[in-house]
Amino acid sequence: MMRRNAPTMALPGPIPDNRHDWQTIRTLLPYLWAWKGRVVFALCCLLLAKLTNVAVPLVFKDIIDTFTLPAANKMEQALLLVPLGLLAAYGALRFSTALFTELREIFFARVTQRAVRTITLQVFEHLHALSLRFHLDRQTGGLTRDIERGTRSIGSLISYTLYSILPTLVEITLVLGILAFRYDRDFTLITVSTLVIYVIFTIIVTNWRTVLRREVNELDSAANVRAVDSLINFETVKYFNNERWEHDRYDEQMQKWEAAQIRSQISLSWLNLGQSMIIASGVSLMMWRAAVGVAAGNMTVGDIVLVNAFLIQLYMPLNHLGVLYREIRQSLTDIERMFALLNRNREIQDAPDARPLFAIGESGACEIEFERVGFAYEANRQILFDVDFRVGAGKTVAVVGHSGSGKSTLARLLFRFYDTTSGSVKINGSDLRALQQTSVRAAIGIVPQDTVLFNDTIFYNIQYGRPAAPREEVIAAAKAAHIHDFIEKLPDGYQTRVGERGLKLSGGEKQRVAIARALLKNPPILIFDEATSALDSKTEKAIQEELEQVAVGRTTLIIAHRLSTVMNADEILVLDSGRIVERGTHRALLESGGLYSQMWALQQQERLIDV
Repeated sequence: MMRRNAPTMALPGPIPDNRHDWQTIRTLLPYLWAWKGRVVFALCCLLLAKLTNVAVPLVFKDIIDTFTLPAANKMEQALLLVPLGLLAAYGALRFSTALFTELREIFFARVTQRAVRTITLQVFEHLHALSLRFHLDRQTGGLTRDIERGTRSIGSLISYTLYSILPTLVEITLVLGILAFRYDRDFTLITVSTLVIYVIFTIIVTNWRTVLRREVNELDSAANVRAVDSLINFETVKYFNNERWEHDRYDEQMQKWEAAQIRSQISLSWLNLGQSMIIASGVSLMMWRAAVGVAAGNMTVGDIVLVNAFLIQLYMPLNHLGVLYREIRQSLTDIERMFALLNRNREIQDAPDARPLFAIGESGACEIEFERVGFAYEANRQILFDVDFRVGAGKTVAVVGHSGSGKSTLARLLFRFYDTTSGSVKINGSDLRALQQTSVRAAIGIVPQDTVLFNDTIFYNIQYGRPAAPREEVIAAAKAAHIHDFIEKLPDGYQTRVGERGLKLSGGEKQRVAIARALLKNPPILIFDEATSALDSKTEKAIQEELEQVAVGRTTLIIAHRLSTVMNADEILVLDSGRIVERGTHRALLESGGLYSQMWALQQQERLIDV
């Protein structure tokens, strides 16, 4: 009946952009059915709880009739005054209702929480599998809010459905059956009419309110995006003294949210009033009909107590049915937004027959080849044109050029964040599109131009290069990156937290952490993308020597603006407007008197001015 581990489930087919509630429910059901034993047991407990709950008024009616019906003699009356069996049954039924209700919740709790966990992990994994293009376009605040609301709403939807809606429907069916079997059809007609009018009114008004709730959610996400974006760029706000500007922009969004929230709340009040009027009318009619029956002698006092008890049991949860329906619709809306993330197409996917870069037993030597590569981020904006070069195994090739010439794009293509528009990128003669992405990225270490660190300790950020690395190797990597001494001087040493995006460290300190992280990974391919751009001249020279030693025997691609950092490369490529315009060694390029020579002369002149 119970399963210890629910497997991670694949979505049953693609999810269309314009989703409907039933599509969302059908998508959710397989996650629950993975625990079919617990689900069936919980449903059985639910049914038993409702059966015992409905039986309570029936026993209570018999108890009342025992006291109110005339007795044949004093002995019979004395026996009737102590209906021990009925009282015991009444108590047992009351307890059984609570027992089966709690058993249902105990057995279904794991189903709910495991479904939430499984779906959340699947969304998290899918977001990491999406292309860099998606993450460059995303709004982090709105994205996290959608995930947060979606995961919370899964638990709410299951709870509302299993613990409220379904039990109420079961109870309504049982009560209607008893009324139809034991009493005049007027009772059934009044009950059914009230239910139908109530449900129709609730659905119509709630569907209208759903539009308002969607608007509230959109404005809430938009406000959160502005707040998160402003706080992430805290220093920029301070630099330009724009606190009031940010306050006003945020308040402008919050005013729209406030107005939408007020409209939503007013519509809720009107809905509640309408529902109360319908229920009050139904209850009044039922009690009038019961009173007429007692006056005519067709019904006993116990019958009127029974009808009244049924009405209380029926209409009390029904009074909340409108609230629950609204919450279910809202939960479905929130889940729909989260499932829409799963529908985002993975721009870069492994081919069905993709193979790992290295087979078992192969060495880690790598040769990189860009073969007539053309690339455009957008169709009307070409970045690279027929880029063609090779980095031999264990060799170092540097790419230099002015800003915007397409240098960093080469690293993104090598990591396969994007696929080439034309041509191909190869490692050891194999097109990246024929290789498994994880194996390719495992073979590459990078020191990026813009180093972003996790909001954790320095030790964690260095060890992130190889999470299983022992402390000794982490420290050795820090020493190689010339940051160990700095870390040791900090009050908390390697346990110093670096803050959001590493903002507690300077640009040079962050870059050295990135260098240590790449060195710890110990890959056969290294990419240095302006790896020392944030360092002072003295530190840069020391680290440059260390990097050159580390690069020995590795296939290395250096992307640089400072030409002094690439003098010892085996080959230097000069990129201009996405095309390779020159190539050769440092000396050969200086002697040719071309663009490289001009850039070298200009940088030497700037260096003399700085001195």
